[in-house]
Amino acid sequence: MTFGKIIELGGQPLTGGGGPLICTPLVASDEPSLLRELDAVCAKRPDLVEWRVDFFSGIADTARVLALARAIRERAGKRPIIFTRRSTREGGQPTGITEEQVLSLCEAVCATGCVDFLDYEMSSEARHFQAARQAAQRAGVQLIASFHDFDGTPPGEEIVARLVAMEQAGADIAKVAVMPRVIEDVLTLLGATVAARRRIELPIISMSMGAYGSLSRLFGWAFGSSVSFAVGDQASAPGQVPIEDLRLVVDIVRRALAAG
Repeated sequence: MTFGKIIELGGQPLTGGGGPLICTPLVASDEPSLLRELDAVCAKRPDLVEWRVDFFSGIADTARVLALARAIRERAGKRPIIFTRRSTREGGQPTGITEEQVLSLCEAVCATGCVDFLDYEMSSEARHFQAARQAAQRAGVQLIASFHDFDGTPPGEEIVARLVAMEQAGADIAKVAVMPRVIEDVLTLLGATVAARRRIELPIISMSMGAYGSLSRLFGWAFGSSVSFAVGDQASAPGQVPIEDLRLVVDIVRRALAAG
């Protein structure tokens, strides 16, 4: 039983066993620490791994980033990898490099064949977003268009409009993360996910963050989110739950839905 749209890789569907794909982040700041983190994460068998390169102290050194991307690819085996530089305006770490340098880095990493998905923010200038899209297309990498609001939860109609705009901009996957101020904001996010799933053809990744938002990470897949982010070793955003807890809840809900 699948509620979110299937994400494909190389023409083959990626499936989470009837629940969401589970993605765990890598957030260490240096090579030895990151590879140790990767080993710990992979031991917990996530479906996807996300390298948050904005946490990496060597982000300004393209050669170091490329060498580490190759090491991650080798250690991760066939497990798909998302390459993400999160900007400070959307909750990322300060890096000291320009957006043009970020784009050059994304293009170089995609060209290595070591990553399968590139996450790039829709809040970027349109020319920058299109440059990221073209770099991903040239390398055969899927583009995740993303939007993160750490200040609150926009109205449901606005969330849907952002997801629709991502499809229109040429993304392969649409992602939205918002911060709930009251528990009803989680319902807004889930309702918007259901509505957007009926409007667009792309797989959707959606979540609320923080303590209330942990509910969306546990149950959001039943409303149409194709991926849930969980802690393998260290969290990359507030509200992420341990991968073991997420798997347990997903299995309980999946069996309950199948029985009904």
